[in-house]
Amino acid sequence: MVGALVAGGWGLFAGAALLVGAAVGTLFRVPAQWIALIMAFGSGVLISAVSFDLMAEAYEQGGVVPTACGAVAGAAVYSLANVLLARRGARHRKRSGGRQPSEEEQPGSGNAIALGALLDGIPESVVIGTSLLGGGSVGIATVAAVFISNVPEGMASAAGMKQAGRSRTYVFTLWAVIAVVSALAALAGYSLLGGASPGVMAAITAVAAGAILAMIADTMIPEAFEEAHLLTGLTTVLGFLVAFVVSHA
Repeated sequence: MVGALVAGGWGLFAGAALLVGAAVGTLFRVPAQWIALIMAFGSGVLISAVSFDLMAEAYEQGGVVPTACGAVAGAAVYSLANVLLARRGARHRKRSGGRQPSEEEQPGSGNAIALGALLDGIPESVVIGTSLLGGGSVGIATVAAVFISNVPEGMASAAGMKQAGRSRTYVFTLWAVIAVVSALAALAGYSLLGGASPGVMAAITAVAAGAILAMIADTMIPEAFEEAHLLTGLTTVLGFLVAFVVSHA
């Protein structure tokens, strides 16, 4: 029980970074280029976590086949869900510019954006919970990576929602719900998978890794490139190196 609560607490902590970013994005006028650069940095941090923590952990637990199959499955499921939500107005949910549709332009887009935010956050939270099983060493590095990447996500999404005419109440309620769901997902990952075999754990970790990597490519890097394309690559590499150094310190 204590371990599950700890996992839930870490999931809530990582999800709360979205609220921090949303507060900055709605209360202050942050230049779009700065948001994009922070998004690129967060992308690099997550890529490092996926490469050296999640995929490496999955490989050590189950070998190549469960890891590869899980990663492909995670990316496929995420991409399919993302396509369906994009058709309903959630395609630009992480864009800070005026790309998000308003309810008048596309009815139901607010719900689609909310579901898209859940889609983005759940894999990260589940893997936080599973990484803490058995005293796993991946936990803190994964939490740090998710927290750092969630701040620019919250900033960009909230800025875009504000330009689309959505209220502060809507924005903060959405991210508060996502933070709570993140805690529940981390708790569930810890509680429900404690007795899973190494092969199953490897596949689940790889599924989350594949979904996160697809999310980075589909939503985070496009936002970064659109506003700061000349510096996107360099900033992404800096984020990657910072996370790499922290996880190997």
